[in-house]
Amino acid sequence: MHAPFVQFVGPTRNLQIFGVKLLGLDAQNGRKLLFSICFLIIIFLISKLLRALAHLFGGRKQKTVFWTRQGISLITFIIAILGFVSIWFDNPTRLATGVGLLGAGLAFALQKVITSFAGYFVILRGKTFNVGDRITMGGVRGDVISLNFIQTVIMEMGEPPSVQADDPGMWVESRQYSGRIVTVSNSKIFEEPVYNYTRDFPYIWEEMHLPISYKDDRRTAEQILLDAAAKHTVKITELAEPALTIRRERFFIEPAGIQPRVYYRLTDNWIELAVRFLCREHNVRTLKDAMSRDILDALEKHGIGIASGTYDIVGLPPVHVTLDRDPSSTPR
Repeated sequence: MHAPFVQFVGPTRNLQIFGVKLLGLDAQNGRKLLFSICFLIIIFLISKLLRALAHLFGGRKQKTVFWTRQGISLITFIIAILGFVSIWFDNPTRLATGVGLLGAGLAFALQKVITSFAGYFVILRGKTFNVGDRITMGGVRGDVISLNFIQTVIMEMGEPPSVQADDPGMWVESRQYSGRIVTVSNSKIFEEPVYNYTRDFPYIWEEMHLPISYKDDRRTAEQILLDAAAKHTVKITELAEPALTIRRERFFIEPAGIQPRVYYRLTDNWIELAVRFLCREHNVRTLKDAMSRDILDALEKHGIGIASGTYDIVGLPPVHVTLDRDPSSTPR
């Protein structure tokens, strides 16, 4: 009678296939492997259940749902690691040796991954950015839509014309979504500055520049800019004042005016009027579009033009023209 193709042999019950004994695959390790798979499946299902409950009870509170899910991911990850170690390393000496070898190998081969993982814990403190914040990270500007142990996911938005030629190419010329979703390594927070447009104070100061001729009525032009800014930002300034007061008390910063104001700059060709105003970080393009339409209508009504680079020719030196005629030619 032939022996079975697969069997457990020896005192440690090692797995043997076609008479070949497989090192390390014995009955005990088989049970550990099966138990590990069941354990990880249970952890995965519990994690999915908790995430669904967080989404159900969190409702529309994006930040609450986001940080709850991050906490669930972190806790289940720690439990999975501890459970895996408890199952496979019942001998403390083997555990210490295994951890030492594994740590040395990971530190050498996965430097970027470890740095990204460390960046994740820095971000978890909530001092760098939250989900929904508008940031610039790793050269990408947009809104944070997701975060995991290694990467941050950003919904990309357009860039101003001054950097349109930078890599990667951008076709949207203002702060509106481009449609691309960009994944950035968490390690970037240790390598480059992270610009947060909405942290603690969800408003930014914007400017619009208007060049007018020295011959035009600059005071009327200034009032036109102030009226347009006040018309479209009055509610924003009212809402921003309490937030700015709290920010000033917390960070000991100098008071900053939130009412629209016009600044002059003299050039060789025109007077440049710059109106400074407060706005929300989102929908800036819509706000500036509405202001631009009102400003153009008012300038046209008062007969004020927008200056441009032109040249006036005030005179020419005398010009003498000499025609050379071939003597052999006959006039027609």
